[in-house]
Amino acid sequence: MVLLFNQRVPLVAVLELALACLVFCASFMSAVAGHSAFSQQDAFMVAAAVGIFALGQILCLGAFRLHRMDRSVSATAFALRILGSLAAGSLLVYGVFAMFPDGAEYRAALPEALLLSAAGLLLVRLVLVFGVEMDWLTHRMLVLGTGPEALAVERALQGASKSGVNLIGFFPISASTVCAVSPDRVIRSSASLEDTIRKLEVNEVVVALQEQRGGLLPVSQLLTCRLRGVRITDLSGFFERVTGEVPVDSLKASWLIYGDGFRQNWSRRFVKRALDVVAAAILLVFAAPIMLVAALVIFLESGRPIIFRQERVGLGGRSFMLLKFRSMRTDAEKDGVPRWASTGDPRVTQFGRFMRRTRIDELPQIFNVLKGEMSFVGPRPERPFFVSQLTEQVPFYGARHTVKPGLTGWAQVKYSYGASVEDAVRKLQYDLYYVKNHTILLDIVILLGTVRVVLSGDGAR
Repeated sequence: MVLLFNQRVPLVAVLELALACLVFCASFMSAVAGHSAFSQQDAFMVAAAVGIFALGQILCLGAFRLHRMDRSVSATAFALRILGSLAAGSLLVYGVFAMFPDGAEYRAALPEALLLSAAGLLLVRLVLVFGVEMDWLTHRMLVLGTGPEALAVERALQGASKSGVNLIGFFPISASTVCAVSPDRVIRSSASLEDTIRKLEVNEVVVALQEQRGGLLPVSQLLTCRLRGVRITDLSGFFERVTGEVPVDSLKASWLIYGDGFRQNWSRRFVKRALDVVAAAILLVFAAPIMLVAALVIFLESGRPIIFRQERVGLGGRSFMLLKFRSMRTDAEKDGVPRWASTGDPRVTQFGRFMRRTRIDELPQIFNVLKGEMSFVGPRPERPFFVSQLTEQVPFYGARHTVKPGLTGWAQVKYSYGASVEDAVRKLQYDLYYVKNHTILLDIVILLGTVRVVLSGDGAR
């Protein structure tokens, strides 16, 4: 694991990203050199074009989820996804190169750059897969315990498809403990925990014990291993890192008080606000024609109002009026009682269903962002009626209001549309992860994930 912008990322993923950047830069430079000889004064423009090509392709790799090295994907499927990502990235940079003085030269080099990039990416993937298979690039993990908690750790690793993690096995802490994991994965050895960790070259130990009192936990051995560079992780820290959520059922107030994260300093707020304003202004320019067409269709289909204003709870628990294109009938809540949206909700109009699937109904919230009531990335704002209800039923629900609500968020990328208290609890776990760990890098990951969600139509109601 590598600590990158306060996010723990598998080493193999970092290597793949770095090598992909090199492939894109080298491919485009080679393609450009083959089409035209640039003089010394063109060096800056060439470097800018190379950087734009590499950045556009890296963004598309993230949007196509190719930054995850899922070995269950066949070589053919991976190659097709690579071609799709490269094609999308090329369309993106093609438009940017139109603004360059020598843009025609760069656009002419794109086909060759694509072929070289595709070959380079396939080669990188083959090398990294070989490295993982040979256990050269894997993160070797040992689980301390064999009970239900240990089984939950194993299932979390399987469900998350984390690349580069090799679960060595389970080290029994007591002979009387019920064995919930597969017996053939339990390490049967007379050696101590410390010696086992050293012999198996373990990088991380996950303490999967619900009860750690009564002398069961070998504290002195774990401390010795920790001082030798072995990472020791508790259950809550493991699930937070692997699943991207903070389980509220085992959450304590002391974790919120003493835990790492929750960075809310002025520099972070300033940078995030500056990016919000710039991004919202750019998006408004491109989205204006779509918004005009949407407004016209709504008016022709079901009349006024076109814009739907609804009270939501934002930063610090303060209310604001959220703007959306109206996607429901005008009598959707004629009795005045708020209701959760449901799958195939009959209150949604025909065009409203299309807007929800493509997220066009959310575009007016650009003005909420410009006013400072919302951010591009953050927990989705909820209605006061449901906030009051959920605050009473869900522990720590108010923690999500310590950051600005967003157009999109970690919960929207990782989980489907919330339509019940149970869904709200699950989404809160993702929101707490974001509140605790939010960085610019995580915001970029969420934005790329949002593109994928919009294109696939996942989670629409």
